[in-house]
Amino acid sequence: MRAAEESAAQGEAGLPLHPVEVGRVFGLPVTNSMLVTWVVALILIVFSRLATRKIQAVPAGAQNFWEWLVESLYEFMESIIGADLVKKTFWFFATIFIFILFSNWSGLIPGVGTLLVKSEAHGWQPLLRGANADLNMTFGMAMVFFVLWTVWALQANGVKGFFLHTFGPKGDMTGLLKLVMIVIFFLAGVIEVVTILFRPVTLSFRLFGNIFAGENLLETMATLVKEPAWLVRWPACWFPFPFTFSNCWWASSRPLCSCC
Repeated sequence: MRAAEESAAQGEAGLPLHPVEVGRVFGLPVTNSMLVTWVVALILIVFSRLATRKIQAVPAGAQNFWEWLVESLYEFMESIIGADLVKKTFWFFATIFIFILFSNWSGLIPGVGTLLVKSEAHGWQPLLRGANADLNMTFGMAMVFFVLWTVWALQANGVKGFFLHTFGPKGDMTGLLKLVMIVIFFLAGVIEVVTILFRPVTLSFRLFGNIFAGENLLETMATLVKEPAWLVRWPACWFPFPFTFSNCWWASSRPLCSCC
């Protein structure tokens, strides 16, 4: 039976909503999304080390690309949060941005999301899953950002300044109008606090939803045409390739990918 048919029979058509455990390290479960996370992180670390191994006054090659990427991010962030704050926060925002960018691109590599392995518990499941197609990953990054943002905001404004900025009235007003605006800005501050507390949830679901939906769309594109089988068996695997470079592999008669 084909992998796609077995997966559909189990109610798991397309990319499963949750990551799948593919092994254990020292008794701790390792999921298919964790594998991609480690690979992307390792590639970025090795590439950055190689690019900056021999710094040249006139950059070229990998050093030129890496300096361009970092300098562009630094100038962009400086224009938004200012020269002082960017010096304190750039290490985090640049790392997160570059990691998310390359993690999203990793989902377009042939085999990610389409190369399948069979387990007794879940049947045919992807061996590799996009890092950001895992809600645990996106929520973890959002929580780290939330904690660091709170610390940096308190350091920059102080506790008093933070509460005045959130709840205090803006503008020069006197008399009854000032009292009315105090109430309005206080209520607006309460709403702002609620939105801040929900920010980790919205950020994590936004990124997860986009990547998860995108990978399922690639899966759908690869399995749109079912017949005639002789025509679509090989082309179906390569159908998205011209657009997204997301093809899959076929080895002998064993179904290794979700579109075969």
